[in-house]
Formats: sequence, C-alpha cells, structure tokens
Amino acid sequence: MARYMGRWYEQYRYEASFQKDMDGVTADYSLNNDGTVQVVNRGRRGSNWKQSNGKAKTVDTATNAKLKVSFFGPFYGNYWVLDHGDDYEWSIVGEPSGRYLWVLTREARPGVQLLSELEARAKALGYDWSLVRKTQQ
Repeated sequence: MARYMGRWYEQYRYEASFQKDMDGVTADYSLNNDGTVQVVNRGRRGSNWKQSNGKAKTVDTATNAKLKVSFFGPFYGNYWVLDHGDDYEWSIVGEPSGRYLWVLTREARPGVQLLSELEARAKALGYDWSLVRKTQQ
C-alpha cells in the first residue's frame, strides 16, 4: 500500500458526471494513522479548479488492490487497482461493473510509448477505448 501513496496524474478515463470536462486531474494519496487512505482529487474546468477530499479503506488485505472510497459521507464506491507498473510508475483503476476507468501515471506528461502500452493494457482488460477521454495535463 505504501508504494501506491503519493501523486498520480490522470492520463485517460471513462467520462463520469463528477469529472465532466475536467483536465489537469491529479489524485494524491496518503496513509492515515488508522490505516485508511486520505484521497485528494483535483481538476479544472476551464480556469476553475475543483478539489474533492475523500477516504479509502482496504477491503482485500491479501493484495491491497481493492478499496472502498468515499467522497460523500457514509457512501463508498469500489476502487480496484487492476494493473500497475513494477515500480508503481503507472496504474489502471476500475471497478467490478466496468463503469469507471482511470489510467494514472506518476509523470504529468509521459512518453507516447508508455501511453500506447497503457491503452493496450486497458483494452486487454476489456475496456472499450471508444469511451475513453484523454485528460489534458
């Protein structure tokens, strides 16, 4: 879990109502003393920045890859790390229904080769690339 902490830059996503038309999206994760994870998501629409603060808890302690995340009080959603780089330089995140997809990297502007590899990995996981929105960083 500790290796996942820090800043991530969103490169691709399935567009969701709570992120509609956002660019410059980042996610910052840090461990809380009680074992939960503090989540700070930021993004902008035009020149307006929006920030959402949430909390995540691990639900699969064997892998630490399945979490429940809440930004709205007691309501938690699934957040599953489906794939990641050996050094946690990238990750692909989704949830069981396939309704959400986030492709994240540690670099704001990674190279074309890495982005192509992440596209291929997301497709191999069954995601429909025609539904993907590229996030401008």
